[in-house]
Amino acid sequence: MPSFDVRVPAVLLRTDRNPFHHGTLGAVRSLGRAGIDVHLVADSTGSPVRGSRFVRRMHPPPAPGATPADIAVTLRRVAARVGRPAVLIPMDDASAVAVDRMRAELSPRFLLPLTPTGLAERVADKAELAAVCASAGIPHPVTLVPDSPAQAASAARRLGLPVVAKWSRPWLLPAGSDLRSTTVLDTAREARDLYRRAGEAGSPLLLQAFLPPGPDRDWFFHGYVDRSGAVRGGGAGLKQRAWPRGAGLTAVGRWTPNPAVTALAERLVARLGYRGILDLDFRLDGSTGAYHLLDFNPRPGAQFRLFADGAGLDVVRALHLDLTHRPLPAPVPLPGRTFVVENYAPLSAAFRSGTELAWHARDDLGPGAALWALWSRHLGRRAGRHLLDRARRPAPAPPAPTCLTRPPSPSPSPSPSPSGVNPLSDEEKASSH
Repeated sequence: MPSFDVRVPAVLLRTDRNPFHHGTLGAVRSLGRAGIDVHLVADSTGSPVRGSRFVRRMHPPPAPGATPADIAVTLRRVAARVGRPAVLIPMDDASAVAVDRMRAELSPRFLLPLTPTGLAERVADKAELAAVCASAGIPHPVTLVPDSPAQAASAARRLGLPVVAKWSRPWLLPAGSDLRSTTVLDTAREARDLYRRAGEAGSPLLLQAFLPPGPDRDWFFHGYVDRSGAVRGGGAGLKQRAWPRGAGLTAVGRWTPNPAVTALAERLVARLGYRGILDLDFRLDGSTGAYHLLDFNPRPGAQFRLFADGAGLDVVRALHLDLTHRPLPAPVPLPGRTFVVENYAPLSAAFRSGTELAWHARDDLGPGAALWALWSRHLGRRAGRHLLDRARRPAPAPPAPTCLTRPPSPSPSPSPSPSGVNPLSDEEKASSH
């Protein structure tokens, strides 16, 4: 195991209220096993993570909807209780953006990587990411940002159905809402209806060309970019099962070297001057053979423990070593290693060599023991809310009379603009009003 400075604690921050965020438990265990005191600032109500023996202390999180300034107040309160400078690790996008904005106020109580100010928010914003990819020459799905319900319908037809709908800043979605950060839409009407909820979502709706999933098409890349700009502590992985299917998180992943994905990741971070932990999602375009970047998360991915290597290094350990000026060991890759999230892929959760489970661990039995009872109650509550929503939903209006008309001739496929985000043409805007 690397030589850690165990005098420096770690503070994990998560404002997302998801009680089943297994990446948080992964970070708690990784740092705790190294002898580092781990302080967790998160809502642990109904979460298996509260049973981990590696949590040194739990701290109340900021209130839902807290501003970056509010989050900074919470962190200063935590710093006073910790009593010494600590490595700070945001575990979700909202936390990463807030910490980046309040960097000057949080120093020197917390140790942070020196990434350019504002970059975390820029790459986490789904609309901004399209422009980032265009400037760096990284393939990215054609993206349209409509400014009315009618334009949303027109954009969906222009891109071709099905189409991917994303909220530009998903960390602003209200807790308890049925809005999801990413949705696959089958009709232009769905795009129109979803656009009307932009005020509720808190950020613009964008539509992207749909890249069909398929075997060996969904990839991710995790890494830590150290002070010198070198990418350490991670690698490329293949998403073998997702939850929900098609556009969800990694339920089963496999460490699978992919030089093309690695080269794209390294090119992007070098172009941006990014420093810190990152989690990138790619999808292979089966028609062109190009890997398109779908998401850039400026924090640990939930499955980062997949890339725990033979030298005992992963991205959160690499961050702690680098920020405490300790040497990082040479990587010892373990290709073929598998990561399974038991509650999303129970049939794949077999204890076999080379597999790490998200919740169950022999040296930390509490979270695994608590998982299934908590998960069952969670599913029961969700099912109850779903049935209640269906009962309250008004009956659909009868369809309007239709007449047969000659179908319009197909329009050519859109090509990306230099900025990476395609506006609708003036002609399309005029016809949509």
